[in-house]
Amino acid sequence: MAGIDEIHAQAVRWIKEAGQRITQSFETILDIETKSSMNDLVTNMDKDVEHFFIERIAERFPDHIVLGEEGAGHDLEELKGVVWIIDPIDGTMNFVHQQRNFAISIGIVENGVGKIGLIYDVVHDELYHCIRGEGAFQNEKRIEPMKEAKLEESIVGLNAIWLTENKKIDKDVTAQLVREVRGTRSYGSAALELIYVATGRLNAYISMRLAPWDFAGGTIIIEELGGKVTDLKGNPIHYLKKSSLIATSPKLHEAIMERYLS
Repeated sequence: MAGIDEIHAQAVRWIKEAGQRITQSFETILDIETKSSMNDLVTNMDKDVEHFFIERIAERFPDHIVLGEEGAGHDLEELKGVVWIIDPIDGTMNFVHQQRNFAISIGIVENGVGKIGLIYDVVHDELYHCIRGEGAFQNEKRIEPMKEAKLEESIVGLNAIWLTENKKIDKDVTAQLVREVRGTRSYGSAALELIYVATGRLNAYISMRLAPWDFAGGTIIIEELGGKVTDLKGNPIHYLKKSSLIATSPKLHEAIMERYLS
């Protein structure tokens, strides 16, 4: 099997190539479809980029498996061997409406353990990446370990939908959290919000409903920097299952869990 450095190098090369394909599409007319609802969008570029990765991976690493958001990869029941978990465009609505605030997200997992994380902010040409145990980087610059923040001084990533009536969480709980922290933000891309936590632009990110391709790449990077990622019950997240999620530094994780989620 190929070594981790080779896998990482190829992933970096391919994610940059995929980014170029996306930016070159900005002047074209997109074929836009809906999935589960009118707000759940997929474009021909989502599908094109996913196929791009599947073809490259199959050619270079034929024993590797792909789990992709658009369903062109494998159907998996367990995380055995090397699995690439790919979101070709995380933040498709932003891609369609803004041509910014989206990212390519890749988490590479071996036998259920996150080994390589990559998130590429295409428009800003910022590639965040790591190999487990070797530190994390923004392009070629090493990212410093995550720092703690007090709850009342924290900026938290939280979608406003969780402040309305919903089936996932009591809106009064999230409203109380919003009142007590310094501020909240919502960027419309879980991958970007996770990397903002990793780099200190946000202090925490909370979501009630994400899929593995939304959180795999960011989770691997955050954990490499000393952060903590769990579901809202405090359980480790599983790279094959949809999940709620809280990503932050360890002490802030404990504070939020004890005050709002226990």
